[in-house]
Amino acid sequence: MTFSRALCYTWGMKDLLVNEFVPHDVTADVPASKSILNRALLLSALAKGRVELTFGGLSEDTRAFLSCLKSLGVPVSETKDGLLIEGCGGNFPNRRTSLNVMSAGTAARFLPVALAFAGGDYYLDSSEQMRRRPMDVLFELERLGVKIEYAGERGHFPFRLVSSGITADEAEIDTQKSTQFASGLMMAATIHPRPFTVVLSGGRTRSSYLKMSEKMLCAFGARTEHERDRITVYPPSAAPAVYRVEPDLSGACYLYALALLFSVRVCVRGVKRDSLQGDTAFLRLLERRGVTFSETEDGLLADGTQVDGFDGFKENLQDFSDQALTVAALAPFARTPSRLTGLEHIRAQECDRVNAIVENLTALGVPAAYEDGELTIIPAPVKGGTVRTFSDHRVAMAFSLVGLKTGNVIIDEPDCTKKTFEGYFELLSRI
Repeated sequence: MTFSRALCYTWGMKDLLVNEFVPHDVTADVPASKSILNRALLLSALAKGRVELTFGGLSEDTRAFLSCLKSLGVPVSETKDGLLIEGCGGNFPNRRTSLNVMSAGTAARFLPVALAFAGGDYYLDSSEQMRRRPMDVLFELERLGVKIEYAGERGHFPFRLVSSGITADEAEIDTQKSTQFASGLMMAATIHPRPFTVVLSGGRTRSSYLKMSEKMLCAFGARTEHERDRITVYPPSAAPAVYRVEPDLSGACYLYALALLFSVRVCVRGVKRDSLQGDTAFLRLLERRGVTFSETEDGLLADGTQVDGFDGFKENLQDFSDQALTVAALAPFARTPSRLTGLEHIRAQECDRVNAIVENLTALGVPAAYEDGELTIIPAPVKGGTVRTFSDHRVAMAFSLVGLKTGNVIIDEPDCTKKTFEGYFELLSRI
């Protein structure tokens, strides 16, 4: 298929020119939520019995997670609406094998913990990008008696993990760098023979992602008790026969942002207002600027037709930080400056996302600076230029909004969006 400038973008050998969006109403689909689906895959594999997961499209991260489960010998088969997982209750058929989590953060953080609880001898590797990201949970596993031999830098992939199971009934984890470490411990605790307590420290002990994990544990038959910064997980009863995975609200937010940016109506199929996902906070941010939301038979509808310009953002994004880049991409078109906080932990994700924002906005002629934990963005005319994605899917998708508004932005490495949203730029072309 050939795309021209009459559509939304034009391919180069490596780069992609995003063309100006002609405002009109939009209805679209997004893939399954990677955060929910990958949690559901692990909980299903750790369950006793068969679980059918129903969902929309897969992402690259989920394919990596599935590959690891298959390496462990977990029976997985496709159905008309999703996947059928034969849970093994933590008794993985292959207890001596090699896994590659690729660039999937959920697989990288969840699986080592689950393998430590299950026991066995495993070699875990990853992509070069993931090798650069610290895995602090490994230090807690070592404290709990797990033997880890690092092939490179301590606390990083690749490594060999040897465990006879976890005998302790408590672990402590710092939530500041990533709440996924805590979620991994909570889910792995479902195969512990006794109640297991995760003690939370750091500034994100009330994270929406931890709330998501707790709700999903309950859906999979486990009981949790939350007392201050201590979460105790009790061994589960029966897992659900069928579990429906929500569409990816993080991916939907890029489309809902069009309602604010272009004063149009946007409907994303299958999305519900009462989502498990913390990015519902982004929808409330849009509401405060005049976008209204209503549930329809197709999905959640964002109506921006009454929006006539919008003020800048003064937000603490700590609890919905996946949308930090989205907010930053909207900020140049606001009437007033934006000041964003709660961003320090996103400096150690797929890339230093704060640096990606400042560098790219500055290159496009928009004043941006990060000082004393606050990101300031001053509205300004956007000049043409190339956005460096640093191979980060969220940089590419967020800055596509700048291109859709101005028609003069080139995205390098557009294929990095496959990590969580396969076909993202094809979707932009269709709409």
